[in-house]
Amino acid sequence: MNNVSDDIKSMLVADTPLGLTFATNLFIGDEPSTPRDVVTIFDTPGAPPSISLNSTGYENPSIQIRVRNKKYQTGLTLMQNIMNSLHGRAQQTWGGSLYTVIYYSSGPALLDWDGNGNARFIVNFSIQRRAV
Repeated sequence: MNNVSDDIKSMLVADTPLGLTFATNLFIGDEPSTPRDVVTIFDTPGAPPSISLNSTGYENPSIQIRVRNKKYQTGLTLMQNIMNSLHGRAQQTWGGSLYTVIYYSSGPALLDWDGNGNARFIVNFSIQRRAV
């Protein structure tokens, strides 16, 4: 079973209209200083795993996606397209996990303007998955 961020990266790359390429304009865990226009996925604390006598091993992780762009509206549009790509995905298998649901739990929101005048937006996603 992959890290959630790795599977989300694969989902975003597979959605070709987004125009995201891993290690070019899409990164995991570390936002590089260049290029100016990037998307970064961060693993964040989620809810505890499901526990029951009939447990099927469901995890409830979460991620945060940050979009940095030199143009406010372009960055916000990309963030909305990412949200549309991920929100409501259900019953899909990626990287050895069955993703039963992905939904955005907050955002999009303007995080800040970085020291180079780029707008940075964030959105948080909640996820439920289990190993297949």
